[in-house]
Amino acid sequence: MLSLNPTFVEIESSSSRSLLQRARSGDLDAFGEVCRIHESRLLRQAMRLSGNPTIAEELAQDTLVEAWCCLPRYNGKCQFFTWLCAIMLNRFRNLARSQALAAVSLSAVGNYGESDHLANLIAPEVSPDEAAVAREHAALVMECINSLPPKQQQVIYLRFYVDESLESIGAALNCSVGTVKSRLFNALEKLRGLPALRRDSRTLNPI
Repeated sequence: MLSLNPTFVEIESSSSRSLLQRARSGDLDAFGEVCRIHESRLLRQAMRLSGNPTIAEELAQDTLVEAWCCLPRYNGKCQFFTWLCAIMLNRFRNLARSQALAAVSLSAVGNYGESDHLANLIAPEVSPDEAAVAREHAALVMECINSLPPKQQQVIYLRFYVDESLESIGAALNCSVGTVKSRLFNALEKLRGLPALRRDSRTLNPI
C-alpha cells in the first residue's frame, strides 16, 4: 500500500564527506565524483517532478551546475542530496513559470517512467490488483499535493519523497524546524480536508 511514512536514507559515508570537503575547496574532480554518486537518484527525482525525460535530464544537469556554483553555501547541516533537491525544486518552479509548462507539475507523470515513478511508493509484495489501486491512490495524492502553496509543496516533497528529517529540511530551506513543522502541519491538514482524499478509504499517516 502507498504510505506517506518517511523511511530515512542512510547517513552520507565518510568518503562522500571527504569528497564534498575537497569539492568545497575548489576540486572539480572531487565534485565530479560527488555528482556520479547522486546523479541517478537526482534524475529519478527530476523525472518525478517533471514527468518528462528530456526536461528531467536538463533539470538534473542544471541543478548540479548550480550546486557547484553555490557549493560554498552548503554547510553540511543536511544531507547533500536534500540540498540538491531543494535547488532542483526552485529550478523546476522557475522553469514552469518561464516556459508556461502547465502540464508539468508534481502530479505530472507521462507514459515514460511511470512505473519507476511509483515503484518506490508501493510495497513489492502486493498483488497486481492492489498495485493498480495503489497507483491510482498515488496519482491522486500527487495531484492534491500539487494544489498546495509552493512552500507547503516543498516540505511535503522533501519529507515524504526525499525522505528527510525535519532538521535537515529546515537546513536545506534555510528556515527553522518550527517553520518546517508549521508548514508540514498546515499542508497535511489541507490534504486531509480535500474532498478527493476524504472520499478515499485510506488516510494520510501522521508526521
